[in-house]
Amino acid sequence: MKKHKYNYNKVINRRINIYLFIVYFVFVILVIRLFWLMVIEKNYYSKKLKEVSDVVIEKDQAPRGRIFDRNYNIIVDNKAVKMIVYSKDSNIKSRDEVKVAEKVSKYIDIDYSKINDEIIKNYLLVKNYDKLRKRISEKENKKFKEKRYSSDKINQVIKSKIKDNELDISLEEKKSAYLYYLMNKGYSYDDKIIKSKDVTDSEYTYFKENEDKLNGFKIKTTWERVYPYGDTFKSILGSVSDSNQGIPLELKDKYLKKGYSLNDRVGLSYLEKQYEDVLKGTKNKYKKLNRGNLKLIEKGKRGKDIVLSIDINLQKEIENILSEEVVKAKSEPNTKYYNHSFVVIENPNNGEILAMSGKKIENGNIVDYTPALLTSPMTPGSVVKAASMLVGYNEGAIKIGEYMNDSCIKIASTPKKCSWRNLGRINDIDALALSSNVYQFKTAIRVAGSSYNENMGFKIRNNAFTTYRNMYHSFGLGVKTEIDLPIESTGYTSKNETPGLLLDFVMGQFETYTPIQLSQYISTVANDGKRLQPHLLKEVHESTSSSEIGKLESEFEPKVLNTVKSEEKYFKRVKEGLHAVTMSSHGLGRGYIESIHDPSGKTGTSQSFLDTDNDGVIDTETISTAFIGYAPTNNPMVTFTVTSPDSSHPNSSINYNSLVNLHITKRVSKKYYELYE
Repeated sequence: MKKHKYNYNKVINRRINIYLFIVYFVFVILVIRLFWLMVIEKNYYSKKLKEVSDVVIEKDQAPRGRIFDRNYNIIVDNKAVKMIVYSKDSNIKSRDEVKVAEKVSKYIDIDYSKINDEIIKNYLLVKNYDKLRKRISEKENKKFKEKRYSSDKINQVIKSKIKDNELDISLEEKKSAYLYYLMNKGYSYDDKIIKSKDVTDSEYTYFKENEDKLNGFKIKTTWERVYPYGDTFKSILGSVSDSNQGIPLELKDKYLKKGYSLNDRVGLSYLEKQYEDVLKGTKNKYKKLNRGNLKLIEKGKRGKDIVLSIDINLQKEIENILSEEVVKAKSEPNTKYYNHSFVVIENPNNGEILAMSGKKIENGNIVDYTPALLTSPMTPGSVVKAASMLVGYNEGAIKIGEYMNDSCIKIASTPKKCSWRNLGRINDIDALALSSNVYQFKTAIRVAGSSYNENMGFKIRNNAFTTYRNMYHSFGLGVKTEIDLPIESTGYTSKNETPGLLLDFVMGQFETYTPIQLSQYISTVANDGKRLQPHLLKEVHESTSSSEIGKLESEFEPKVLNTVKSEEKYFKRVKEGLHAVTMSSHGLGRGYIESIHDPSGKTGTSQSFLDTDNDGVIDTETISTAFIGYAPTNNPMVTFTVTSPDSSHPNSSINYNSLVNLHITKRVSKKYYELYE
């Protein structure tokens, strides 16, 4: 058989051509890709490169925004405060930092009371590392060399070898140890705050003159909140964390998610907390350079300013009146369990709070108790009867102008229930003017599907509790007012719907409400049934670099939460009754507000009960008093709410009830008109 001659040259040439083609094809692809990256996508990748190469750090939080009252008086400002900080050089060694700490600690007075064993051990570990390193075993050392132990792990092992008696270091060493701890606390790129308050002149001079020799120590200026009106309204203005505290541990997760740093200062309570996002200042932005140096690329800005609805001069006067009257009342008979009163002044047309205060006497001293306006409910008494009466009209239980006989009623198996005296034959207007309980009892029995007969067995045949409670809620009683503060109580709502308790409910002797709820309630009456959100914020202004207030950015828009469901004629009739309370010759609210202002309102007196020996058992009966009112009647511009829980207690030897609530209301309303007329 004839064999074919194999042409190796031809095969080799073909393979070479294939390889050359592949190389050429890959080269073309690379050229096209390079052209795409370098020309078409140049801007995109340049931006990406800049993002990964430019490390931007935010630090040095600017001052918070200022707070003004409605007349643009500054009530919260900032002042410059010197502080000592330490900026860590990325190349400095721990041992060198210890030496710096030992040098600097001689020239600075720091509070090292929070020093602990762990801080001392860390200090000794760095200072005496070579000596302590020899204490670890061969086995432990081998694990470290084989990288089965990390540096942190081996340091923990070394620290465990430090003896207890070695922790008993000198005073000078304790100062150095604590200073070293402060120098390394928090993020490495952040300035470490060494001393933020009470920097002395000698400390300032030393650090200022030696700044270039102290390896990162320097003097900086921070800010602190100042209050030109002292303690007036201070508790509701709220507080801010200090430079050393930063973000409290319990709030850490919340603020870190928002981009805060752990050492940032934040609003901790009330208005400072409520409007944190508005008041907080922005930070300086720095570009991180070589060796950890920073270059300022964007200066921080002070937070926005806010204007409150509060009149700080009115607020100051109200606080003084409350303080005086609480002290006076405490010297009266039967005031053993009385210790505080509250006042709220509100504009019913937009929900603006003009003044709000609470004062309490403790151990003979007056203390601020204003926050309890939001969280301390009381049994309100007859002030709720306006809402109760409206239920009667709406449910067809009573008619406008209807008369009833006010004398004690008797339900089977229960004691008699009466008004404060037998009032005889009265109509619906007099029922409010004279604060008739019996009129409300008989109305409630009808609302519940029955009619009153002496010694009757009382059963509720429908959802009467729900009917009354829904009406109360529509006025703001028993629900959140939604005031712009971070905390408020809804009071006490009972689940017990025993028929007899309905009669207590309708005269304000069953559930409890806070003063701010009562203020929203009377404001809702004043503006014909629109329940507005009460609020303290009035305006937000842009930040400025000067002391002047900036451009108006936004105004608070009044928010209608709901409208009370009732025919206009019924609402009008209730308001006629409230007018009779303060303006008729027999009205129980006459004299609370001067008649020249044509006021309307309602008084309330309730039985309250206390656990005086803290054994969990109610043991003492007291009397609480309240007043709610507005003026003028036909075009209400202001509402007043005054409450005095436990203002008296029954005493068999002396028949006397304090008039502290009357005295406070008269003085507060008079002072308001002195300032606003």
